[in-house]
Amino acid sequence: MAVKIKSSRKCRSASGRLWRGLIASVVGIAVGWGGLVYAANNSVQGAKKDEGGFDGDAPTAILIEAASGSVLFEKNADELRAPSSMMKLMTAEVVFHAIKQGDVKLTDEYRISENAWRRGGAPAGGSTMFAILNSKVSVDDLLHGALIQSGNDACIALAEGMAGNERIFAADMMTKRARELGLTQSTFGNSNGLPDPANKMTVRELAKLARYVIQTYPDMYKLFGEREFTWNKIRQQNRNPLLTSFEGADGLKTGYTKEGGYGMVGSAVQNGMRLIVVINGLEDPDDRASEAKKMLEWGFRNFEARILFAAEQPVGYAKVFGGESRSVKLASPEPIKVMVQKNGNDKLIARIVYSGPVRAPVQSGQPVGVVKVWRGAKMAMEAPVFAAESVDKGSTMRRAIDGASELVIGMFRLGAEKL
Repeated sequence: MAVKIKSSRKCRSASGRLWRGLIASVVGIAVGWGGLVYAANNSVQGAKKDEGGFDGDAPTAILIEAASGSVLFEKNADELRAPSSMMKLMTAEVVFHAIKQGDVKLTDEYRISENAWRRGGAPAGGSTMFAILNSKVSVDDLLHGALIQSGNDACIALAEGMAGNERIFAADMMTKRARELGLTQSTFGNSNGLPDPANKMTVRELAKLARYVIQTYPDMYKLFGEREFTWNKIRQQNRNPLLTSFEGADGLKTGYTKEGGYGMVGSAVQNGMRLIVVINGLEDPDDRASEAKKMLEWGFRNFEARILFAAEQPVGYAKVFGGESRSVKLASPEPIKVMVQKNGNDKLIARIVYSGPVRAPVQSGQPVGVVKVWRGAKMAMEAPVFAAESVDKGSTMRRAIDGASELVIGMFRLGAEKL
């Protein structure tokens, strides 16, 4: 089938936003009419079962392909819910990031405070690594306890060790990292996912977080696949049921609270392709496991990767302000791939989104925006695009003409606002 390429420009100033948006729409239509059409099939997101889609029971769910970020299926993916212990992924990412930055070492030791022991340890009756009160435990062992045994005491100890206070760790460090990673809706009240009104995440953002962890910390990610961990002479199995029941499964986390229900973030690799599944809100732990397996099986069986744009292939153009050229060609140094349904027949629309016009000089390889691939109202994936060529500053006359043009556009914008 076919993919239409459209262009959408975000203005730098509020004064030009409406008019520039109208210009961008016209450009998009013109490009579409110009015949920039590339052969491809399309992913199905929430398609009916008789159309080859997935029929799931989880209240909220998403299935993505890790390499491209393509969404294969979604259901209420942006609904905020209690993430329960799946929220430990965010705690782990904060620690992983600190280790990568050199601020924390795996050999550092944190004390098990009375708060960590009483709220997250044996007295609490929840998931715990059974750390001993007032003992000192290495960051390495605390991570094992948090991710393999889902130890609440381990998470609290990590939070207190890094921030001095769990609430500060959650409200400041976890939130800061979440926003840096583009998780705009997630909020955190503690480090472990125990019931708290502030603990809210969507399955889409959990999938995005899992993808980032897998790609950024491949060595640390191996912790999620370890089958068991023994601490304080107590041996506990990994709580992820996929590890022993699904081929290629190697992570990530399960979760349960009365408020959130049963949920899971899982990942598996088959034939070189990695899928990530997130579900939440089920009423039974067995349903959680079977639902995740069914979704992964469906994804591996029905989808394959296709190249939408080859490396360095022109994707589109961005308008340039004050340059020798009025526009700059955009491309990606890596192939832009999208997961498509085998034998699918739907159309994809690829839209370039950038803040512009881009001010000259423009350097080759400079990031400019993203290309977003849509199927109907659903976005399948997005990838960054870069300047494929350099554009030097134009003459004084060129800059003056461009400046006058932007001024006129701004005046039209002001006039439109008064209508």
